[in-house]
Amino acid sequence: MKLFGLIGFPLGHSFSKRYFTEKFEREQISNCRYELFPLESIGEFPSLLAEQPDLVGLNVTIPYKQTVIPYLHHLSAAATAIGAVNCIHIDPNGQLTGHNTDAVGFRQSLEHKAGGRWATPQTQALVLGNGGAAKAVFFVLQTLGIAYSVVSRKPDPKAENEYSWEQVPALISGLQKQSPHSPVLIVNTTPVGMAPHVEDCPPLPFELFNDQILVFDLVYNPQETVLLRQAGLQGAHTLNGLEMLYLQADAAWEIWNNT
Repeated sequence: MKLFGLIGFPLGHSFSKRYFTEKFEREQISNCRYELFPLESIGEFPSLLAEQPDLVGLNVTIPYKQTVIPYLHHLSAAATAIGAVNCIHIDPNGQLTGHNTDAVGFRQSLEHKAGGRWATPQTQALVLGNGGAAKAVFFVLQTLGIAYSVVSRKPDPKAENEYSWEQVPALISGLQKQSPHSPVLIVNTTPVGMAPHVEDCPPLPFELFNDQILVFDLVYNPQETVLLRQAGLQGAHTLNGLEMLYLQADAAWEIWNNT
């Protein structure tokens, strides 16, 4: 029996087990099982591996995308550049290799939207948050040649492109004045607005939004967050994290079976 699973904490609203279980049934993939492994501490990870010798692949979610790295034997080039892992391949010798399929899912989903209008160097990007998911977004934006700024609760004073939430209105206004016809991409990599806290919303100046802006909320539950609803009311284009979620899961499956 090949065992796959998800580590993180908490895992009450996970999509992964349902997705892969349905995939196994739909595609008549036998001898495979997918389980959830909530770990209250990443220090429990070695014990999990010892207790589950059939494990051949793991997904990694909040809050362990970075803290799991010291437990791995190898990293893919993308995972090394990003500094975060959301997929682990376990070979027959027990060697653990970390990958990042968030980057694959984010890039493909962005390129699918409006014929790739916001996936060009002409785009100006604003990334909300700077955690593990944000690092995958940074990597993709750099790959696409897109300049970006980062909004954080505790911006690094030494970083030229990091800003506080209080600075966001001036930042968006500045982007619009600098290049009034350039597409603007705003990516929410924080969990704000995710179930069960569905009424929460990042504090953004929605009155400044227009149809030059795409708001990409990586949250997928609910499919329309307050952020996306408010942005859409101002004429902005919107995209949730559901397609990205499917794409990164499919990329993980390819890694587990072709590596």
